Amino acid sequence: MAADTNLTAVGRLKNQVVLITGASSGIGRGIALAMADEGADVVVNFIGDEKSAHEVVDEIRGKGVRAIAVKADVSIEDQVRKMFDEACRELGTIHILVNNAGIQKDAPFHEMTLADWQKVIDVNLTGAFLCAREAVREFRKRKNVPEGSYTAGKIIFISSVHETIPWSGHANYAAAKGGLQLMMKSLAQEVAANKIRVNSIAPGAIKTPINRSDWETPEAENELLKLIPWGRVGETRDIGSVAVWLASDESDYIHGTTLVVDGGMMLYPGFAEGG
Repeated sequence: MAADTNLTAVGRLKNQVVLITGASSGIGRGIALAMADEGADVVVNFIGDEKSAHEVVDEIRGKGVRAIAVKADVSIEDQVRKMFDEACRELGTIHILVNNAGIQKDAPFHEMTLADWQKVIDVNLTGAFLCAREAVREFRKRKNVPEGSYTAGKIIFISSVHETIPWSGHANYAAAKGGLQLMMKSLAQEVAANKIRVNSIAPGAIKTPINRSDWETPEAENELLKLIPWGRVGETRDIGSVAVWLASDESDYIHGTTLVVDGGMMLYPGFAEGG
């Protein structure tokens, strides 16, 4: 399968280096592989599963591009700085940042602890801020654009349909994603003059380890499909292909917007027959 994928790649990200947070599994892994297929060198950030991170690196290197794994907690400022320093030292610079790292710590609102609220905000929102800030600093310092690109740098935030859709029992997660939306737009407004392009992707239900219980049995999947008019649960490749397009110059006039990739979940299918 890998050989077939490489044959269809068109090299839209050749000569560019992408750093993807939370790339050892799930959506991050899917994006890393998709970008490698398009010629990008890849920094695979991870925090927990080192074995999986190095397996992703090996798979990427098998596609004929460079890759390294860098351990860092994106919610800790010093670790983010060291991650960017290592990435630039090993691969030269960073052209694309994909802020993907995220966690869930779910609870009814009246039972949610301050620690669980704060941890989700720290990783999902503050972590995205810290990484984006380092990326902007690198883009502004480098100034020149990579061969074959129009921009000094690109930032893609992986948000969620829950930046818009309220989510009972997940107030910390929804608050973080809602905040991410306006941080992305504010950043896009600020750095456009520096030729830095900023956007978000808002996935709906995607098959990843974090939500396995929602799709691994036919019964669970059928229940989930009630929320998805398109009739299937998303795959990581659905997000990977959109991330590649957003990182490429094919989307050069797309700036400060969120692309929703959800099979129609935000169409509120409960109202399909009049509510």
